[in-house]
Amino acid sequence: MTWNSCVAALLVAAGAAASAIPSAADAQGGPQPSVQWTLQVIRDGQQIDAFEGTTTVGQAHTDTHHHVVAHDVGCLEHPAGDIDLARTLTVSPIQASDTAVTLAIDAQETFEEDAPQQTPQGCRLPPQPRRVSASHPGLRVPAGAWATWQIVEKDPSLAYRVRASIAPPSSPGQ
Repeated sequence: MTWNSCVAALLVAAGAAASAIPSAADAQGGPQPSVQWTLQVIRDGQQIDAFEGTTTVGQAHTDTHHHVVAHDVGCLEHPAGDIDLARTLTVSPIQASDTAVTLAIDAQETFEEDAPQQTPQGCRLPPQPRRVSASHPGLRVPAGAWATWQIVEKDPSLAYRVRASIAPPSSPGQ
């Protein structure tokens, strides 16, 4: 056999062996399901933001929302510089069934403290931005129900309410 014939025979054999090995999706019963999810951001009992998406189990969806605020400060209450209150969430479905979905969630929040600030003379200062990073490795969301994850206990209270379910199969051609 020539060198080229040996290489060709090895490639054919390797291809046949690879096609005989089941993929991870085949071993788990086919392709991974997609999950429809909604995440509401609740501050002091009021919804202030919401995220939603459809994400395949094993994949991640990241989204950032910005809310720019300005405050009047000082004894003459002049406008101060703008503050970008950014919120970035990464939602990753890690398990899904007809009865529950489990999501890994990573969050980075910048928000303002509730307590007003003043100078010793009683003049207004802008609220201080506060940055919080949090991760939940596996929030279990029962089918048809909301699950709550408390991020910050007080000043202000900040929680995420999450609802998730397996997405209906898409039609061919979509």
